[in-house]
Amino acid sequence: MAEGGSQGTLVSGVAQRYATALFELAEETGAIDTVAAALDAFNGLLAESADLTRLIESPAFTAEEQVAAIKAVLAKAGITGIAANFIGLVASKRRLFALPGMIAGYKRLAAEAKGIVSAEVTVAEEPTAKRVDEIRAALKGVAGKDVDVSIKIDPALIGGLIVKMGSRMVDASLKTKLNSIRLAMKEVG
Repeated sequence: MAEGGSQGTLVSGVAQRYATALFELAEETGAIDTVAAALDAFNGLLAESADLTRLIESPAFTAEEQVAAIKAVLAKAGITGIAANFIGLVASKRRLFALPGMIAGYKRLAAEAKGIVSAEVTVAEEPTAKRVDEIRAALKGVAGKDVDVSIKIDPALIGGLIVKMGSRMVDASLKTKLNSIRLAMKEVG
């Protein structure tokens, strides 16, 4: 169990170092937003393609195979510049497995530089754009800053939502409420 935890720490340490180096380069060249958009585009490709996810996670591919495949993916997606060079470097260093963490780390640094707070909101079903705007506005009122909201869908929640913002978490899901009622009933009975 402890080994898995140390591996997670190792991955996040590697990811954070790479993310910091990329952020510093992007900041020096005035390309923070451009790099963020390119990384978002690549993240979108990862979400859509199980094959691409397998490529970055599998140790079965050689560094040369990963670099060649990644360059082809980046070219086809039109991802160029600093972000493309960075992803190519990560592939050549056999660190693609940590790329999602690197992207998340970069986005955190970019948000902090702009004074934006990140929040992860988990809901039972895809919210409308209006609902997302309402959530963003409510969180901005709490944080006192602009909030970058990422939405996760978890049908097991039934309804309600879970919000993680920094070290704070608010669980207002029906699943949690039902579980607490069930627990209270067991204690009474």
